[in-house]
Amino acid sequence: MHIGGRRGLAGAAVIGAIVAVAGCGQPAARATAEPTPSSAEPAPSSSRAITGMAGAAGGTGAACVFVKPDGAQKFGHVGWGFKIPGTGRWVYGAVENPSGKLYTPPGGDIGAWHAQGSYDRMLSEMSTDAHYPGTSEHPYSRYRCTKSSTHDVSGARAMIRTVEARGFLVGVDPRTGKLTSRDCLDATYDVLKAYRTKHLTPAPRLSIPNVWVEELWGWSDRQLTPR
Repeated sequence: MHIGGRRGLAGAAVIGAIVAVAGCGQPAARATAEPTPSSAEPAPSSSRAITGMAGAAGGTGAACVFVKPDGAQKFGHVGWGFKIPGTGRWVYGAVENPSGKLYTPPGGDIGAWHAQGSYDRMLSEMSTDAHYPGTSEHPYSRYRCTKSSTHDVSGARAMIRTVEARGFLVGVDPRTGKLTSRDCLDATYDVLKAYRTKHLTPAPRLSIPNVWVEELWGWSDRQLTPR
């Protein structure tokens, strides 16, 4: 699915409401609620290469989003990675939700995992689903990255602990009665926001992963093949 801009967001919301399919493999209506960047502001090319992502020199941060475009009945599934500045090391992970349930209470098994390693190791392990659950019908096959002049590794690590413990939800929260989500996209966005990633497009609850990925203005865009 390739949907971009305001028209794409609106169209995807309608599709989500009609077919009632949620991201991360869960069936539910999904919609977006916040506006995208102004159409009057030209978006940087998303296809250009962003160099120096793997280097250990300097204190610049960086972040990546990994994508399974065909996951969740082609509404998409996402994972995340962020650089530890000055080290050449990355922290990366995802919430896989292998059970396919709409709701898993806090503390339950949501297939959450994270790891740490070099940039090349991160790409290798994401491309082969090397961690939990270890195999996938639709592997990560695309990734988008950006450099970030701001970064907060401690904050991102704390958020990882939060998203791994808070359970999974797409639909009505049994505790509050409100329609919301705590899915793979929410985990990815919350971790990268805690990292203070520059140029991170907002991801309102119940957003469609493949639509949000297209709204990452100025991020590099590359295919990911098993390595």
